[in-house]
Amino acid sequence: MSATVRIKNIQIGGGNRIAVQSMTNTDTLDTHATADQLKRLQLAGCDIARIAVSSEAEVNACAAYIGKFDMPLVADIQFDYRLAVKCAEIGFDKIRFNPGNIGDESKVKYTVDACKAHGTPIRIGVNTGSLEKEFSGMSKSDALVASALKHVRLLEKFGFYDIVISVKSSDVKTTVDAYRQLAAKTDYALHIGVTESGADERGVVRSAIGIGALLIDGIGDTVRVSLSGDPVKEVAAARLILQEAGLDKDYCEIISCPTCSRCKYDLKSAVDELKAATKDIKKRVKIAVMGCVVNGPGEASDADFGVAGGASGKAALFERGKVIGTIDVADIVPTLLKMINDKIADDGNN
Repeated sequence: MSATVRIKNIQIGGGNRIAVQSMTNTDTLDTHATADQLKRLQLAGCDIARIAVSSEAEVNACAAYIGKFDMPLVADIQFDYRLAVKCAEIGFDKIRFNPGNIGDESKVKYTVDACKAHGTPIRIGVNTGSLEKEFSGMSKSDALVASALKHVRLLEKFGFYDIVISVKSSDVKTTVDAYRQLAAKTDYALHIGVTESGADERGVVRSAIGIGALLIDGIGDTVRVSLSGDPVKEVAAARLILQEAGLDKDYCEIISCPTCSRCKYDLKSAVDELKAATKDIKKRVKIAVMGCVVNGPGEASDADFGVAGGASGKAALFERGKVIGTIDVADIVPTLLKMINDKIADDGNN
């Protein structure tokens, strides 16, 4: 089990719930646009939000965001250690930087001392694009791990242990190999993700393969799905990955079959309507919408309840795989919604 790190009002590592992260892509100096995006991220379920800070003017702008959101805010620093120091001083909840980009050890120590003084954790973020030349003879995954551990030892040299590590690549296999190695060599909390994964479906699939493989291995304490475009979509994708990995069970899960010629009703429309009606439910409920009774109730026997289409506009209604009645296909959605609401009410009273 990884070590616990407190970031403002949440704890990561140590068996705590896996936190979802994202990053603003507005102009940091545009306080209206950035604050609005941070609000949208928080409403979408983002647990930790990162902001790029590249100048003293941007540090000053960030003072407008500190303390205004329930979710912790992380300063993303590249190259200038003085900005990291100032970000710790104004109250950022965590600093992310690559010590290899900061400069000599004295500058790293200066940064570490500031973070110590203000109780600010540090994420060591190593990407394949920022690897030192000394690791050029290694495979990319080996080099990522070697670089990260080198920087960990440097922070430990200065008596700093409030550390989170990430080792990312845009290549899924490199990313997974690196994190598996790292998890075997350290118990520091790990932030996982596939960097520069792209946009839309391909970016989500690439991230889901890499992040999902690690989560199923029990690796990862925070996650980010890195997508080009609106970062709110990153949060939605991350939540889905956590749900499908079995690590977030507080939602209404809908399973449905791919259908074949035996399906005699508009299954897809029923699923879409149910998804829209249950999207805000934060309780564990599993329902099944199946095309026919050939194997519907059996395949979905672990669902709380569900339906399987039949002939003449009828559908079998079942609970835990046992058929309990027959309803008109026109009543599928209202019947299931009532059963969902009744279950949630019953669970709340028990």
